[in-house]
Amino acid sequence: MFPKLETHRLLLREIVEDDAGEILSCFSHPSVLRYYGQKPLETIDQVKQIIKNFSRGYEEKQLIKWGIQLKGKEKLIGTIGFQEWSSQHKKANVSYALFPDYWNKGYAIEAVHEAISYGFNELHLKRIGAVVFTQNSGSITLLSKVGFKKEGTLREYMYQNDIPFDTYIYSLLRGEAKI
Repeated sequence: MFPKLETHRLLLREIVEDDAGEILSCFSHPSVLRYYGQKPLETIDQVKQIIKNFSRGYEEKQLIKWGIQLKGKEKLIGTIGFQEWSSQHKKANVSYALFPDYWNKGYAIEAVHEAISYGFNELHLKRIGAVVFTQNSGSITLLSKVGFKKEGTLREYMYQNDIPFDTYIYSLLRGEAKI
């Protein structure tokens, strides 16, 4: 059964086909994708396939992706999850995206804190990584607040609109986490 997580203000829940319109809106928004390393999503059918891939990835213990919603509301305000999840190596990478209307309100840090707590306590991860564009000051600040440490620079690691960008690699180890 897919895990549902709860914070003071948020619900993190499974993304289902009914969320396709909101996922399409989020992942076709230029501001959201600015530092995401992904082309804009274009069709509902494309999104429905991605949602199926999320479900399959969770069943195969390779990824987990939650929809983020405000308590008492039905619409998603973003997504968060782990990819490159390896039970054998006890590691995963975290990624998140919120609609711009919900930036700078503390929702992302709240969701990240809950997800990493789940990753360490329930998935028994020992390391959670994050790859972030060097220009993404908001994400860099968030990761630092949660306790992630910058390990280095990955040169020309991600492309956005066919332009190469350097990224930083961050990590948080189980023994360092304040959860």
